[in-house]
Amino acid sequence: QVQLVESGGGLAQPGGSLRLSCAASGSISSIYAMGWFRQVPGKARELVAAITRGGDTNYAGSVRGRFTISRDNAKNSLYLQMNILKPEDTAVYYCNADFDFYKVIRGVGEYWGQGTQVTVSS
Repeated sequence: QVQLVESGGGLAQPGGSLRLSCAASGSISSIYAMGWFRQVPGKARELVAAITRGGDTNYAGSVRGRFTISRDNAKNSLYLQMNILKPEDTAVYYCNADFDFYKVIRGVGEYWGQGTQVTVSS
């Protein structure tokens, strides 16, 4: 089993920045790919960005150039640096992990965190 715990959400102004973190514990050796998803009420959860253990990344078009995903394998941690935030970035952000990168890309990775709220508003 793998446990994922997100942190770093909160309130930011449009144009501002936030940094999300996801700490992984448990059977870490099974984790190859990790990703960030977000969800707003009434809409499906959507991929924000994903990354392999080796650093290959995949971004949603709506965040490319503004958000940066990274991971520290030594610390079993995943990060999402969010810059130039927009009101439409408001959502609950979830950390996802799996051995299979393409499962994470498709949003069917096995392990999920509990989510952290990000609100962008003036």
